[in-house]
Amino acid sequence: MRPLLDTAKGGPAVAVSAIRGGERTALARGGDTGTRFETGSVTKTFTALLLAELVARREVRYDDPVARYLPRGAAAPPITLLHLATHTSGLPRLPPGLLTGSARRAWFTNPYAGYSSAELLAAFSRAEPRHRPGTRVRYSNFGAGLLGHALARAAGGSDEDPDAGYGALLTERVLTPLGLTDTDCDPDRPQAQGHWRGHPRPVWLIPGLPAAGALRSSARDLLTVLTALLDPPSSPAPPPLRAALADVQRPRLALPRSANRLCLVWNLRPRDGRPLLHHSGGTRGFTAFVGFLPRSGTALAALTNTAPTLGAPFIQAAYGTLCELDAGAGPGG
Repeated sequence: MRPLLDTAKGGPAVAVSAIRGGERTALARGGDTGTRFETGSVTKTFTALLLAELVARREVRYDDPVARYLPRGAAAPPITLLHLATHTSGLPRLPPGLLTGSARRAWFTNPYAGYSSAELLAAFSRAEPRHRPGTRVRYSNFGAGLLGHALARAAGGSDEDPDAGYGALLTERVLTPLGLTDTDCDPDRPQAQGHWRGHPRPVWLIPGLPAAGALRSSARDLLTVLTALLDPPSSPAPPPLRAALADVQRPRLALPRSANRLCLVWNLRPRDGRPLLHHSGGTRGFTAFVGFLPRSGTALAALTNTAPTLGAPFIQAAYGTLCELDAGAGPGG
């Protein structure tokens, strides 16, 4: 794992944690394993877990139309919660209207900072899917952001009350039951300083789409989540969350012209006949990777406080390190 620490160029802090065959280890430079990093789109894996938890409680169903849980007037395309969690909604990557005004000027710092929940919901009410929902995979921060709002409202929260929105629900249903003390969507708690091309970046703000990329976490907390994903029945979490930990790993659709699959947010690649699930994320100052192989008991989380660069070398190195750990796990995992 040590060479992975040197792959993070331009950021002084990096933290890596892993488990293999019951052995846990963590390495850090420029901080420790409890240092909080922005995780970007790794947030979406937690949003998927929250969705599966609400399904396990029978508070929502995967085939529910998302408009059912949004304010009146936001009803538009026939898009379901499952469409949003599998990037098959047909919605564009970014909500219409985001790339104008202050967002365009702040593209390399905080493009989402001035974009509100009200603007997101208004954009959905005008949205026209680029293709029929459920027919094509099209990665969408827009869709993930909507999913978070829908889940919060399904559980009785609202966009008007920040203490009853996505972040609060995620803490109640997922973060606290798993014992994650470093993880939440709060931009005001201490965290590492982000960097882009060696220059400090401001704290990432994404108030209108927190479910798409607002989460902060640490190497030790991410390893706790990955350990639970490796063996859901053994998790100390409540029964609905244990069911969700297993359900997010179930393949939902096959990707064209490959053996790859898409689960609830998680990407699945076959490796020697066994599933490898992974996801990555980035903000304007951080890069994150998480991955695990449930049949071999191997998992890895990698975080650094520098923005993704062309070719994503840190993410590629983290993926390669996970595969090397799995290769060393011995016959049969």
